[in-house]
Amino acid sequence: MKGPVFANLLLADEINRATPRTQSALLEAMEERQVTIDGETLPLEKPFLVIATENPIETTGTYPLPEAQLDRFLMKLSMSPLSREQERSMLERFREASPLADLPAVTDVALLEEAADAVSHVTMNSDVLDYMLSLADATRHTTKLLMGVSPRGTMALQKAAMAFAAISGRNYVTPDDVRYLAPFVFGHRVIPGAGTTDLKGLIRELASKEPVPVEQWKE
Repeated sequence: MKGPVFANLLLADEINRATPRTQSALLEAMEERQVTIDGETLPLEKPFLVIATENPIETTGTYPLPEAQLDRFLMKLSMSPLSREQERSMLERFREASPLADLPAVTDVALLEEAADAVSHVTMNSDVLDYMLSLADATRHTTKLLMGVSPRGTMALQKAAMAFAAISGRNYVTPDDVRYLAPFVFGHRVIPGAGTTDLKGLIRELASKEPVPVEQWKE
């Protein structure tokens, strides 16, 4: 029987509460875009996206995600606490009924495919590519990390930078795109050394030390 993974958008709520076996089942789906059931390989419908949440505070009944699993997520974002006004707005919206019941769709498969095609035409100058590679290499040689970013991480940063350029109205990537996105793309892929706690801050520090190309970035 086909399960919930057969969807365009899969939300794994509090994924660190799923058992290791369930977590590992997502590896093939996220990397190969396919599922194997009783020896039969079934392709997943395109596009296929996985969004997961986790509560970083609770530890009881949770299973930390292995490095191989984390490496398959494009980004890791943290939500800051609500301000007083934001919390007040939330209370007012949910006072009588849940607004989620009437939540309209904001896109469809055709529009997502069109957006993906636009991103594929974004260019990255060789100088910007070298800047990104130098930043990735810096994570592998700093004594503050036990393990730097993997080649899958540099591929993810390239894709993220191309998408960021596209939604910014450009068909080329700038060094600022790479530097801004690096903490969100690299931060969860590295293993900290003793005394290192702020991984995103460390990535920003490494990025600030790399020479930034100042030549023409357009192809």
